[in-house]
Amino acid sequence: MEELIRTSDLVTISFVEALLKDTGIAYLVADQAISAIEGMIGSFPRRVLVDADEIIRARRLMTDAGLAHELRPERRR
Repeated sequence: MEELIRTSDLVTISFVEALLKDTGIAYLVADQAISAIEGMIGSFPRRVLVDADEIIRARRLMTDAGLAHELRPERRR
């Protein structure tokens, strides 16, 4: 899996999840347990991961939705 977005903004995470779910792109929100332990004060960002086969499609979806500024740098292939 590849990291698509990393943020502590729960609204952004929710929006990204809705976009991915609506388009059928499987994803994983990582680091939720750390966020729960630290009391939801937002100091630990959550990461949205998608399958490497879907990363290009997911990045395009985020860009089209106005979230290009949230995207993690592309990995060299």
